[in-house]
Amino acid sequence: FTPITDVGRYTFFLYVTAAVPIKSFQEMVAYAKANPGKLNYATGNTTGIVSFAQMNSLIGVDMTHVPYKGEPQGITDLVGGRVQLMWATPTTGLAHVKDGKLRAVATNLKVRSPLLPEVPTMAEVGVPQYSVVSWAALYGPARMPREILARLNKEFTDAMKRPDVIAQMDKQAFFLTGSTPEELGAFTKSQLEAYRNILRAAGVQPE
Repeated sequence: FTPITDVGRYTFFLYVTAAVPIKSFQEMVAYAKANPGKLNYATGNTTGIVSFAQMNSLIGVDMTHVPYKGEPQGITDLVGGRVQLMWATPTTGLAHVKDGKLRAVATNLKVRSPLLPEVPTMAEVGVPQYSVVSWAALYGPARMPREILARLNKEFTDAMKRPDVIAQMDKQAFFLTGSTPEELGAFTKSQLEAYRNILRAAGVQPE
């Protein structure tokens, strides 16, 4: 592929069902350690799977993985109390937090989200080694002509500076991060290596 531009970062929250007596990240860790294997966590995408793999490895807890085909199905069972935890986006979980059916106990980015400013980052809850980020970027086919690459990069990075685009992305807690093609190429390599290390350290086997 030809890297064109970085696009941005998705916000994820660690949601806990209100059906369990867990109101903070520290309470979640204590509960999980006191009840090994009793907490079931849902995943609806790769970010969720890798987030739990690294988090569980770092904090030393044993929880049961329940994979779903997507976030909406997992969130439905989380609200219903059939599973207890899930890393997911604001799109699927935020309304349920406002309704009191879910609690958000941590966020995955390096800064707190304006959507839920009271929710701490993973570093703030005592897990600064947590490094999973969910990102979006634009790529083209291999050996893309330089003039087309330059034009696409300019058009997309210019669009990401428009106030209406920024406002729309802010509503979804998506942080725009335009870049040069070279910066995206370097970032892609670093992310591939980071994910390899995370999965290896967590003992996750390829399928």
